[in-house]
Amino acid sequence: MLRFLTRRALGAIVILFLLVLLTYLAVMSLPVDQAMLNCPKGCSPQQLATVRHNMGLDKSNFEQVLDYVKGLFVGASHGADGFCNAPCLGYSQSRHQFVIDVIMDNYPATIMLALGGSVCFLVIGVTLGMVSAWKQGSLFDTIASSFSQLGQSTQIFFVAPLAMALFVTNLHWLDKPGYTPFTEDPISSITGMILPWLVLSIIFWSNYTRQVRSLMIEQLSEDHIRAARAKGMSNRYVWWRYALRGAMAPIVTIFGLDLGVVLSGAVITEVSFGIHGLGMLAVKSVTAQDTQLELGVLLFSAAAILVFNIVVDAAYGLLDPRVRIG
Repeated sequence: MLRFLTRRALGAIVILFLLVLLTYLAVMSLPVDQAMLNCPKGCSPQQLATVRHNMGLDKSNFEQVLDYVKGLFVGASHGADGFCNAPCLGYSQSRHQFVIDVIMDNYPATIMLALGGSVCFLVIGVTLGMVSAWKQGSLFDTIASSFSQLGQSTQIFFVAPLAMALFVTNLHWLDKPGYTPFTEDPISSITGMILPWLVLSIIFWSNYTRQVRSLMIEQLSEDHIRAARAKGMSNRYVWWRYALRGAMAPIVTIFGLDLGVVLSGAVITEVSFGIHGLGMLAVKSVTAQDTQLELGVLLFSAAAILVFNIVVDAAYGLLDPRVRIG
């Protein structure tokens, strides 16, 4: 298992390094003069040259990439702005802060939104899929399948304002959405995220309902399931011991892929509910044409996705030992 996780970790490091290289080169190729954007109105050529030097834009592309990668491991000096400790992701000219500090202020909201939404769609989707497979052809199965198809056709930016109007403004069942650090007020932290969690999870649990239902029905028709029943094992034991475990391995794989989609979908959810996380930060960085902040958010999100995928690979390896030797 350790060798399996080591291979996955080394592969993730290579992917992250290539992402840093390609993304930074792509950002530098944009037709945007960062020095001009960050120079005061009516600045002189001497001031522009000073700003360009402080931002390291007077160096070659290779030197800029090398300095950026170096800053990730040992930190970097940003002139009058001070020294940025590793991992240094640059300096945000629009926020007048180091990018890593800006991200640290905003990422807890996104992580809480993504993890809470993931728990919601896993619990709801897997439960509905299991019950639908158990009651195949029943009224419950028909209703659950219909709702899953409806959920897959919805969009977050459409559902979010409707859910706000219904559950917050009219019925007053839920608190107004917003992020509160869990350490400050655990109750408000959870109640303020219930609606965003549910809205973010709609599309996903709809898909998981159909996936789990199909996988469970397929598993129940396998030879080893029929053999277990022929040996006198109860339906309940066969269901939980064999069918569910066989169906969960593909679901774990799908979940690993969906984690990246959840983090991406969090952008729309955060903007819809006014939650100040990485999604909102990414939108504002694009508006402000702050390329260092854009790059930092992208790399941080990519690193988070890779870590999540390694955790999912570990879980998959425990469920299916064949993966560890593949």
